[in-house]
Amino acid sequence: MSHAVRKDGLTLARQAANELSSAPPATIAGALAAFTRGIGDAEVPADVLERAKLHILDAIGTGLAATRHDFARATLEALRSLSDDGSYPVIGMDAGLALRDAALMNGTLIHGLDYDDTHSGGVIHASASAVPVILAEGMRSRASGREALLAYLVGIEASARIGAAAKGGFHQVGFHPTGMVGVFGAALVAGRLKGLDEKQLADAQGIALSMASGTFEFLEEGAWTKRMHPGWAALSGITAASLAASGFVGPKFPFEGRYGLYKCYLGADAEIDWSICSAGLGEVWEMRRVALKPYPICHFNHAFADAALALREAHDLRPEAIDSITALIGEGEIGTVCEPEAKKRRPSNEYDARFSLHYTIAASLVKGRFTRAELSEPCLRDPVILGLCDKIHYERDPQSAFPRCYSGEVIVTTTDGRQLRHRESVNRGAEDRPLGNDEVIAKFHENAAGVMAAERARRLERAVMTLDDPDADLLDVTSLLTPT
Repeated sequence: MSHAVRKDGLTLARQAANELSSAPPATIAGALAAFTRGIGDAEVPADVLERAKLHILDAIGTGLAATRHDFARATLEALRSLSDDGSYPVIGMDAGLALRDAALMNGTLIHGLDYDDTHSGGVIHASASAVPVILAEGMRSRASGREALLAYLVGIEASARIGAAAKGGFHQVGFHPTGMVGVFGAALVAGRLKGLDEKQLADAQGIALSMASGTFEFLEEGAWTKRMHPGWAALSGITAASLAASGFVGPKFPFEGRYGLYKCYLGADAEIDWSICSAGLGEVWEMRRVALKPYPICHFNHAFADAALALREAHDLRPEAIDSITALIGEGEIGTVCEPEAKKRRPSNEYDARFSLHYTIAASLVKGRFTRAELSEPCLRDPVILGLCDKIHYERDPQSAFPRCYSGEVIVTTTDGRQLRHRESVNRGAEDRPLGNDEVIAKFHENAAGVMAAERARRLERAVMTLDDPDADLLDVTSLLTPT
């Protein structure tokens, strides 16, 4: 694609975005298609490209760490039973799968530990569906490093906006936007890599509407299904783009239509900020607003882990000195990490614990940290942690910044009558408190340790962090994904 074509495409995208200022718009899919066709590395700020590389590295790292878990082995076994092995690598595992199966597998790994990044406003793990598409479709198309980066950015920018327009609404009615919204971004990523024109890209989004899925029913028992949502979105996005490339016709209004994404899933009266879907395309970069995770738990719990740890350190706080704990949390987060409260106080497994506000606070106070080790079976059954869980309750926080960021406050009443409190207004890792490059890279190597040799991990890091070099090839990354 020539630079002139990209420039024209961006101009069209910006014109289309300007036309969407009144509700409801008529060309959301068209605006996103024009942006997808038009994005070129000359228009992307250097810091955005740098963040994109760090987030891709982080996603691969979380995928590596997940390979040790039962769900990873079960997923790989299931996919191998469906077809012969293929040539597309699985992150951290000595295995190759067919293209779409590899996308499903890698998306499941990246999201499997809930350690992957989150776009706060969209409440969506966009990298978990965008990265598997560039690894699979990008490898098939022999994409350059720069082209892979640009395709990844398309997925982040589209998925973030589509999710943010709902203003947290999907969560409130039990849908998981990472899968539902991620499929549209994945379709555009695949379409960009396949060289689809604007009409085909618009059709791909229409086709993706019939593949949008994902519910929060997993919360009831700590089931594994949430883990596969971004992988399914990646697989479905690739499928939608391939159908569109062959002339398959999709609905023209997948977002704003009578049975489009928002009205169908949220109801005809849902309050949607339509302009967000395409506002600022090519000028305002949502990539800057994607938060990286310092903890392997639901992002809604991060401020509370930091607050609990700060109180423990500042006051030499010990469990036996605590009478009660109150957590102030945004109303839109309560259903995910606070209710039903009896269950959150007694998570049945490590995945349950990742979505428990009570367990996050208690384990942080008892152990003085929150790492993957705090999700082990001994910790989940620790009587001191569980006893502290019983002393924790939550209240709605009128000052919450949700969904722009995930703030939280912990108030501890001690047995001698003191009241100690600490508030995290912005969760660490978010746009206003980003993790440093060194922290992200250190997290990657911590996740890679024990899965692949340290030297191979360093080579993989260099391959990802030089994707924007003029002579970089995506194969430099995909060839290093497996342990050997």
